[in-house]
Amino acid sequence: MNSAVKFPLNSKSKYLTQDQIEAFGAKIDAIRQEVMDDLGEKDAKYIYKVRNFVRYTEIASRGMLMFAGWLPPVWLLGTGMLGVSKIVENMELGHNVMHGQYDWLNDDSLRGKDFDWDNVCTGDDWRHTHNYIHHTYTNIVGMDHDVGYGLLRVSDEQAWEPRFLLNIPLTIQLMVFFEWYVGVQNLHLEDAIAYKTKTWAQVWQDSANFRKKATRQILKDYLFFPVIATVNFIPVLTANATANIVRNLWSSAVIFNGHFTEDAENFEPDNTATETRTEWYLRQIRGSSNFTGGKWMHFLSGNLSHQIEHHLFPDMPANRYQEVAPKVRAVCEEFGVNYNSASFNAQFATVWTRLAKMSVPNKDERQQWKADVQNKLKARFGRLLSK
Repeated sequence: MNSAVKFPLNSKSKYLTQDQIEAFGAKIDAIRQEVMDDLGEKDAKYIYKVRNFVRYTEIASRGMLMFAGWLPPVWLLGTGMLGVSKIVENMELGHNVMHGQYDWLNDDSLRGKDFDWDNVCTGDDWRHTHNYIHHTYTNIVGMDHDVGYGLLRVSDEQAWEPRFLLNIPLTIQLMVFFEWYVGVQNLHLEDAIAYKTKTWAQVWQDSANFRKKATRQILKDYLFFPVIATVNFIPVLTANATANIVRNLWSSAVIFNGHFTEDAENFEPDNTATETRTEWYLRQIRGSSNFTGGKWMHFLSGNLSHQIEHHLFPDMPANRYQEVAPKVRAVCEEFGVNYNSASFNAQFATVWTRLAKMSVPNKDERQQWKADVQNKLKARFGRLLSK
């Protein structure tokens, strides 16, 4: 097909004619419209229940830690509950609300453009890097910064560099400190560190909002709550740090399972300005991955276990994704479009396999790198010998 974006030739999805693409898109549109026309009281009740869950689990966990955090069983229970509260706050409440999924309620406290979350990343930065950049240019190398986060190599379309030999340890670091990497994502630190196309003065200037938000989060979790716990200062401090890491590990694993699996495709840009809505649908499906699980798996992942449906319908309340997933899958099967879905563990295993493969150069890249090194050595030592 003459798409505005170049699709991989080794795809598991069938070639579609322009007429087939339009027919495919019409069926996806119909699925979306059916749900959006049905939004109402049950969806409102759901998001208010989610918000109450976050509030009450945070109050309960912080209360336990503040008054009895020195007891190991209480510390474990309180830390675990706080971690769950932070996970749900970020994934099922914050992420989904900031997509505008509940703007139709006309509730100012759930308005997507104004909502902020319990994370060092500012709401405005997230709405730009995630809602706009990532969801518009999903998996287009060089346009979607989520393709490796400027840190990892996850696609053959990314030019190999020696630093990618550290793909695996860098991924582990990214997962542990995920909220911090997301927080500075809009700053493109790799431009200052690796490519030298940005000065640190520019980074400092651009980071004003991040520094303000990060300071607030640090004071809240690592000073205010520990201090008011008095004798339980250390248990509360360590519990807050552990809960944040638990949230980081889980949220990054969910996101990696949605984008870095073996069959999640990456794309080369051609002319995205002429990409049609139906072509955009195809790219969202082919660049995303689902994972299966029970009710709690879907809840704790913010329903991003249905990453395909989320990318098709980012403004649809996420509690509806499980309902529409079988319909989307049926349309994909009808048109021969690969619907990438497997268990959480199966998808996660392919993520690490892909990261390992991408850490080393292919044959052509090895030869090119060897030639570049030889040329640099000749140039340097040639000058020395000529003196």
